Amino acid sequence: MLKRILKHADKQSPHYKWIALSNTTLGILMASLNATSLIIALPVIFRGIKINPLSASSFSYLLWILMGYMLVTAVLVVSLGRLGDMFGRVKMYNLGFVIFSIGALLAGLSWSHGSLGALELIIFRMVQAIGGALLMANSAAILTDAFPHNQRGMALGINQIAALAGSFFGILVGGFLAQFSWRWVFLFNVPVGIIGIIWSYLALKEIDVFHPAKIDWIGNLTFAAGLAMLLIGITYGIKPYGGSDMGWNNPLVISLIAGGLIVLALFVLLERKVSQPMFNLNMFRIRAFTAGNIAGLLAAMGRGGLQFMLIMWLQGIWLPLHGYAFADTPLWAGIYMLPTTLGFLIAGPLSGYLSDKYGARPFATGGMVIAAGSFALMMLLPVNFPYYLFALILLLNGLSFGMFSSPNTAGIMNSVPARFRGVASGMRATFMNVGMPLSIGIFFTLMIIGLTSSVPGSIYHGLTANGVHVQLAAHLSHLPAISYLFAAFLGYNPLKTLLGSNVLNSLKPAAAAKLTSKEYFPKLIGAPFKHGLTVVLIFAIVTCLIAAYASWLRGGKYINDDDTQSVKSKDGVATTA
Repeated sequence: MLKRILKHADKQSPHYKWIALSNTTLGILMASLNATSLIIALPVIFRGIKINPLSASSFSYLLWILMGYMLVTAVLVVSLGRLGDMFGRVKMYNLGFVIFSIGALLAGLSWSHGSLGALELIIFRMVQAIGGALLMANSAAILTDAFPHNQRGMALGINQIAALAGSFFGILVGGFLAQFSWRWVFLFNVPVGIIGIIWSYLALKEIDVFHPAKIDWIGNLTFAAGLAMLLIGITYGIKPYGGSDMGWNNPLVISLIAGGLIVLALFVLLERKVSQPMFNLNMFRIRAFTAGNIAGLLAAMGRGGLQFMLIMWLQGIWLPLHGYAFADTPLWAGIYMLPTTLGFLIAGPLSGYLSDKYGARPFATGGMVIAAGSFALMMLLPVNFPYYLFALILLLNGLSFGMFSSPNTAGIMNSVPARFRGVASGMRATFMNVGMPLSIGIFFTLMIIGLTSSVPGSIYHGLTANGVHVQLAAHLSHLPAISYLFAAFLGYNPLKTLLGSNVLNSLKPAAAAKLTSKEYFPKLIGAPFKHGLTVVLIFAIVTCLIAAYASWLRGGKYINDDDTQSVKSKDGVATTA
C-alpha cells in the first residue's frame, strides 16, 4: 500500500490530487474533531483532575478549557496561512501535524490535579491549537493547488464536510472515550497524528512556487493582539460579575472589547502602509471573496453556539427525562446528534460537485434559507419532544449546512489569485473560527436573558414545595442563571451539591429523594430553558437569512484567472485582485 501511494506521490501524477485530498481530509478531520470532543467529556475531565465544575472558582478554567482551542486557532490561522504562501504550504501543513500530536500527547499525560492540572490542560490545548491552525490554514490552499478549477468544489466540499462532520463526530468520540478515561480524549489523537505525519512528509509535494517576503511583524502582532482581546472579552462577557448574571458591565470586559476593536482598526491602517503586508486588503475588492467570507462568518454564528444549546437540551434535560443516568448522558447525547453529521455527509460532496458546474450562489444561498427553516421547525418542538421529529430536523439542518459549506469554500478559494491562496485559506478559516466564539457569547447571553426571567420563580416554587426553607430557596433561586445552564451542559443535577447533606437529611425522605432524582432538575428548568432557546433560535434564523443574502451577493460563477489583474464573473461584474 505504501509503495503504491509513493508511486503516485509525484505532483505531476494524475493521482496526486487524490493523495492530497485524502491526507488533508485526515488533517482537517482531526483538527475539527478535537475542537469539540471536550464538549461532552468535560464532566469526566473535571472529575479526573479533581475539580468541582459547579464551584465559582472553577468557572474560568471551564471557559478556557472549552474556548482556549477556538481562540488560539481563530487568532493564528491568517498568519500561518501567510507563512504557507511565503515558505511552502505543505511544509507548514506538515509542521501542523507534528505540533498537534505533541500537544495531544502532553495533554493526555498531564500529571497534576486541581487548579494546576486545569492550567496544564489549557496550555497543552493551546499547543494543539497551534498545530490545528497550521492544518486548517493550509489544507484548502493545498487542495486548490492540486485540483483544476472544475473539480475544486467537489474536493473542497469533501474536505470541508470532514471539518463540519468532525465537529459533530467529536461529540460522539468524546462521549465514547470518556467512558474509559478522560486521558483517551487526548491520546486518541496521537496515533492518528503519527500516521498523518509519516503520510504527509512522504506523499505531499509543493506545487505552487514560494513567494518569499519579509514577515510583517507589525501586522501579525496587531492582528493577533486585537482579535485575541476581542474574543477574550466576549468570552468573559458570559461570566457572572458582581451581582449581575453576566459580565458585560465588567470594566475588564469593556476594556478588552473596546481595545480589541481599536487595535484591529489600527491593523487595517498599518496594513495599507506596509510594502509586504500580512494580508492583501485589496482582496476584499473581490466581491465573491468578501461575500463568501461574510456568509461563512454568519453561518458559523448561526450554527456554533446552537450546537452547545442542543447538547444542553439533550444532556441536561431530555435524556434524564427518558431514564438515562447523568453519567451516561455524554455518550448518548453524541449518538442522538448523529443525524446532523449524516446530513453533512450527504449534502457536502454533492453540492460541491454541482457547484463546479453551476457556481456557488444557488447552493450556498439555498442552504442558508433551509437552515433558517430548520431552526424555525425546532422552535415548534416541546421540551420533551418525540425523538423522530428531532432527528428529522437535525437531518434537515445537516443537509442545509452541508449544502452551504462546500460551495461557499470553493467560491472563496476560486476567487483569489494563486499566490494568495494560503492567506485566503487562513482568512476563510478565521472568519469561520471567529464565528464560533462570537456565537457562543451571543447565544449564551440571549439564553441567560431568557432564563433570568423565569428560572428564579421555577427554582423557588420547586424547592419550597418540597420542604426547603423559604430563605434558602430564595437564595438558591437567585444564583446566576448560568450556574444552572452549565449544570445542564455538564450533565449534573446541582441540587444535591447546592442543598448539601445537612439540608437533605432534614427533609422528608421522599422529598429528598425527589429533589436529587435524575428527573426532577430537568423538569424544573425545562420550561425556562425552552423560553431561552426560543430567543436563541430567533437570532439563529435571522443570522442565517442575512447569510443567505450575503451569499447571493457574491455574483455568478467566478474563477480567478490566476495572476491576472482583472477578471469577470458570469454576471459581468469586474473585480480587481
